[in-house]
Amino acid sequence: MFVSASTECWPELELLEAVEILSDLEFVAVEIAIHESGKTKPSELLEDFDRGVQLLRHTHRLDISGYSVELASTGDQHYADFGMLCKMAKTTKVVNMTVPSGEHGTPFNEEVERLKKLVEIGEAEGVRVSVRSQLGCLSDDPDTLMVLCNNVDGLGITLDPSVYIAGPAKNKSLDKILKYVCNTHLRDSRPDDFQVSVGQGEVDYGKLVTQLNREKYDRAMTVHMSPIEGFDHRVELRKLRRLLETLI
Repeated sequence: MFVSASTECWPELELLEAVEILSDLEFVAVEIAIHESGKTKPSELLEDFDRGVQLLRHTHRLDISGYSVELASTGDQHYADFGMLCKMAKTTKVVNMTVPSGEHGTPFNEEVERLKKLVEIGEAEGVRVSVRSQLGCLSDDPDTLMVLCNNVDGLGITLDPSVYIAGPAKNKSLDKILKYVCNTHLRDSRPDDFQVSVGQGEVDYGKLVTQLNREKYDRAMTVHMSPIEGFDHRVELRKLRRLLETLI
């Protein structure tokens, strides 16, 4: 295991600025968010493949632990765009690609077919596709998530424990889905607050590391915290990095 941090920790900053700060905070790896709603937009990367690859590679001393992808395109274009991003991942030697989960109300069979297509596209480029634990989505219940993984061969999970502390699946066991975990998104949380200052929540990082070690997990423990009003964000990120490093 190793400690990484998401560029979503600094949602207002351009990619290179966010990477520079994470490097200064002594992270060894970065997960790059390629979101149409964010600073690093997939539509802009795909306008010029070579230039997009150069931008993604410009991470200073940091390794790239994975990409988180959210596309605005739909239909066949959606899968074509995802395929090109998987080619970018292969070119930049990135294996893990995180995708969002379908929202509540999405027909289960439709979600299975969507994820099957994404996994198939990813596997063709040597990319492991993982679906995010996400509030308001099918993946906010670990039982549903397990059934999705059982129905989609090769699908992984980007596990966010906060979703199962602050969401509707409070107190449900995560044991059955741990074998599918390919990435993590970490912050501290309480049942009444999705993100709180590090040390003030209920995320049991030690237990999580032990459980993942049991499954021979050897990938990123990704810090995924947005700024909290009234707290020094650099201090919060540094606290969680140091805590995770003592555990792994």
